[in-house]
Amino acid sequence: MFSYRHAFHAGNHADVLKHTTLIALMKYLTLKDTALTVIDTHAGAGLYRLDGDYTETSGEAQEGVFRLFSAPLTPPAKPGKAPAAAKKLAPVADAAPQPVDTSQWAPALQDYAEVLRKLNPQFAETGLLAHLKIYPGSPFIEQQFLSGRDKLKLFELHPTDFKSLAGNIEQLGVGRQVAVAREDGFEVLKTFLPPPARRAMVLCDPSYEIKSDYARLAACMADAVKRFATGTYVVWYPIIPRPEAHDLPRKLKTLAVKAGRAWLNAALTVKSSKLTTDETGEVVRPGLPASGMFVINPPHTLKGELQAALPQMVTLLGQDRNAGFTLEHGG
Repeated sequence: MFSYRHAFHAGNHADVLKHTTLIALMKYLTLKDTALTVIDTHAGAGLYRLDGDYTETSGEAQEGVFRLFSAPLTPPAKPGKAPAAAKKLAPVADAAPQPVDTSQWAPALQDYAEVLRKLNPQFAETGLLAHLKIYPGSPFIEQQFLSGRDKLKLFELHPTDFKSLAGNIEQLGVGRQVAVAREDGFEVLKTFLPPPARRAMVLCDPSYEIKSDYARLAACMADAVKRFATGTYVVWYPIIPRPEAHDLPRKLKTLAVKAGRAWLNAALTVKSSKLTTDETGEVVRPGLPASGMFVINPPHTLKGELQAALPQMVTLLGQDRNAGFTLEHGG
């Protein structure tokens, strides 16, 4: 049950999509004077080392955040299309030591870059990827945007990640504003809805390491919307060759439509999902080819921000001609 560790995946292309969307949401939702309760049901460790054993073993950050800051931004790809020839980048250690100009990035991507720069002062100063060493999980991103009136509830079941999360949050010195508990986020969410100030954002980002996570998430969101219809509910999901994965966004859309709530679904594909073989004839699995973010009750600004950012993500992160994006909304 506890085999999944996000440290292996920190900074991958799914994190780029997830955290760009999360930052846009947090910026908008914290503009109002009314207190906001943010609930992160599967918080992970909160903070990760990009030069640590886990990340270097998987190499996923190379095709995510490092690729993002390595490739110059060519003219934006047409909606749903990848650049004609997305090149394979060299490892960071061999990359050209020239920082990439991010001034032409979409505002949402620039905000994402700024969050990373704040955590990595040397990277902010030089722009060199060798100085990009710390990567924030969703808890650190969420906390960064809170005002003194807001609250953050973090839940994590994995014993090692919970211990890391608690230690990382303690170092922030934010006191009671952030609560950390080793609880099942699916189950504990219901106890916090509706929130006292009647404003909440919920991020639900489970590992999906067991098939039942898909059904549990759909049921959890249905219960949450029933308890507190006006909350903003944010779900990350993988796009993989599994029926449950393909059914999940459809179920969330049905839930939102039946409840009369607005919804938005953004998906980013960076490569083909087909199996290939190497020079020895061994089958090579592609890893995670795509992922999505489904938002119930999204801010009215989110669609426009992602419309500008997603084509650039395809340009910068696309690995083959199958790369592309979709952006749907309703309500």
